[in-house]
Amino acid sequence: MPPDPMSTTDPILLVEDDIAIATVIIAALEDEGFTIAHCTGIAARDRQLEQRRFGVMLTDVILEDGDGLESLAAVRERAPDMPVIVLSAQNTLDTAVRASESDAFEYFPKPFDLDELVQAVRQAAGARAPAADDAANAAIPGEGEKMPLVGRSAAMQGVYRMITRVLRNDLTVLITGESGTGKELVAEAIHELGNRRTGPFVAVNTAAIPADLVESELFGHEKGAFTGAIAQAIGKFEQANGGTLFLDEIGDMPAEAQTRLLRALQSGRIRRVGGRQEIAVNVRIIAATNRDLTPMIAAGTFREDLFYRLNVVPIVLPPLRERREDIAALAQHFLMLAAEDGLPRRVLTQEAIERLEARSWRGNVRELRNVVYRLALMAREERIDADAVSDIIGPDIAPASVPQDTGQGGFAGALAAWLTAETPAPGAVYHRALAAFEKPLIEYALGRTGGNQLRAAQLLGINRNTLRKRIGELGLEPERFSPS
Repeated sequence: MPPDPMSTTDPILLVEDDIAIATVIIAALEDEGFTIAHCTGIAARDRQLEQRRFGVMLTDVILEDGDGLESLAAVRERAPDMPVIVLSAQNTLDTAVRASESDAFEYFPKPFDLDELVQAVRQAAGARAPAADDAANAAIPGEGEKMPLVGRSAAMQGVYRMITRVLRNDLTVLITGESGTGKELVAEAIHELGNRRTGPFVAVNTAAIPADLVESELFGHEKGAFTGAIAQAIGKFEQANGGTLFLDEIGDMPAEAQTRLLRALQSGRIRRVGGRQEIAVNVRIIAATNRDLTPMIAAGTFREDLFYRLNVVPIVLPPLRERREDIAALAQHFLMLAAEDGLPRRVLTQEAIERLEARSWRGNVRELRNVVYRLALMAREERIDADAVSDIIGPDIAPASVPQDTGQGGFAGALAAWLTAETPAPGAVYHRALAAFEKPLIEYALGRTGGNQLRAAQLLGINRNTLRKRIGELGLEPERFSPS
């Protein structure tokens, strides 16, 4: 007989071999009224599943006796309707995609926000996992595929999780981030790993197209539509039909083209410049910009209705200075690519890596890639040391080069004053400044939120556990910010 519908009172199965993490999770879930069964490996997990029904399973990836993700097929056989939440310290895009491919209800990279985990368990307790045939139809490439993004930092985990959320749908995505952060790579990842991977991926940089030709590039034109239109031309929308159209630097699109783009997004139909016939197109739109569109909307240079049409799923790419722990992995990755491109094989010493990590990287990942390629080309020895790095990149931003106070006050003036007073050495500017400004910044956030740490973390855009740790280390007392 088929099993009865899953009860919300069914216990939770936790498969986690890190006892410290397991203890914290168990305590949090028990506080919510859940009953928890805990084991540390795959064999014990399977025995538990044979013996009783569970409402939700939480599993680590790397367990004492195997891979928790690779063995989920056995779990699906025993409990096909049981939602699975994946926990992992293997914080790569590959792991996030594998979790998505396994039809996990949710994926949490470690360290995770405990409140978010508890909320996910509550939601999963009454949810039903996708059917097996649906999973097969939605399958995406596994770990054997080459992932386009590199980095395991906490800053990149949100990016990976957002990518996995849009792989099995055609929702419009807006990627924002500074120049050189890898916005096109994210767009390519969404396309190559998603359900449109068999279709074309067409990228167009709207900032690189003359304003009077943007519409022709996007929608095509008929012969004689304008001076120089000597033949019919197919636009990017038609070229991307059945696949993905990536609109880079969307903030630089002229106003008239914005209007036509909005109409195309609303109707799913385009009209070539000079044409009379409307053409149906089936494309997924991914847009990107390095500009803040909000003040542009206020100034009337970017359409508000177009912004909301594009910003269905926002993905914010962090600058390299906010993910310094990824620099070593990125540098090694670029050295490997350089060797594949025919440059000499090199290795970086630890001192060289530390020198790279100390740089501000105003050009972000693109600048780092260019520097590593130059190092591979110019280094005299196989081992690249710190001196070789310094010869290529030179000194970092000196205090004298920081914009001085213009009389307007504000952060720039405070920063300039601090740099003048402290004169940190080149290579230490970022970390010294961060340490000096972190405490008043956290105090500001706590003041704005009345001492509420969750809201303060959301305001700052950081994990609440990270905020709690820094509050303790800085000796702050959130209670004093509470309203009296």
